[in-house]
Amino acid sequence: MNTLANRKDVARLAGVSEATVSRVFNNVTPLREETKHKVLQAAKELGYHPNVIAQNFAKGKSHNIGVIVPYLPKVNVMSTHYFSELVSGIGAKLGELGYGLLLLFQTPDERKNYVQLFQSQRVDGCIILGSSNNPGEIAAIEELHQLNLPYCLINQTYSGYSFHSIDADHVNGSFLATTALLDKGSPHVIFLNGPKEYSNSLDRLKGYKQALEKKNILFSEQLIFEGNYSRKSGYHAAKEIASLLSTYKSIFSANDRMAIGLMQGLREQGFQAGKDYAIIGYDDSEIARMTSPPLTTVKVPLYEMGQLAAEKILSFITDNETETLRVRLPVTLIERESTTLDMC
Repeated sequence: MNTLANRKDVARLAGVSEATVSRVFNNVTPLREETKHKVLQAAKELGYHPNVIAQNFAKGKSHNIGVIVPYLPKVNVMSTHYFSELVSGIGAKLGELGYGLLLLFQTPDERKNYVQLFQSQRVDGCIILGSSNNPGEIAAIEELHQLNLPYCLINQTYSGYSFHSIDADHVNGSFLATTALLDKGSPHVIFLNGPKEYSNSLDRLKGYKQALEKKNILFSEQLIFEGNYSRKSGYHAAKEIASLLSTYKSIFSANDRMAIGLMQGLREQGFQAGKDYAIIGYDDSEIARMTSPPLTTVKVPLYEMGQLAAEKILSFITDNETETLRVRLPVTLIERESTTLDMC
């Protein structure tokens, strides 16, 4: 973990006192241009961002909260149930409390610099959606955290870091789904999970393993498949998974989009959900009710998660709360016709 530069480091490099550094950034007394230049140059070299950013911003708020979502070429993320529900919940609560929502798209390979949003006074706080486990992302969030700037992650946590986050109980959600399939007499469960760089994928795998362990069933790596949470990745997984359906009659998919793509791919190979195999999705998206047969799924309170994130961000701003935010909302299994198959 890299240590951020502080005022003392800037003073040492510039050859001035800490008080002079403060005067430069607070702009409270006249200073020689040469002194200002030395301090600003030292701060730039060290990547120093003074805590005065937050203090100055408190004096002149934008009354906007930035919501950062991933930008993927040819993919309209806002058309997905996951992002649309979260953003709707955030927007509704912010509007109710007199704040605006500034939607900011970010490409996966773009250098992360969330502090810049505060420096430019574009936002009073930020809510980060779709973050993943990579060094650049962690460093950018750590900078926000160390500067005590108002931020919150949704649906992502980082082992070893006390970042502010709101999530659902995905361990229990996966446990409920896997147990439901095993209780129908399945000897094992095929699991189509998401990428490992997302903590919710790791949580779902943990819940899946817990359900197997409770039933004294050995974990099998051969039954684990990985998609990217898109319908297309579920469709492409169908070819390999179809070869297992003569032995294993149940599938758990880490989200509804992959489940629907998988159902489509398996249908093309002659397998019908609810008749030839049982399948459970995750999220309880609107499309899950419209599939044939309707999809059993785990309901995640995405709208409520968005509302809570907005509420907590504003409490950081107005009440100067500093205690680490770590909330996990409960999930619910919603049973429909895709699991009517009795394997006993």
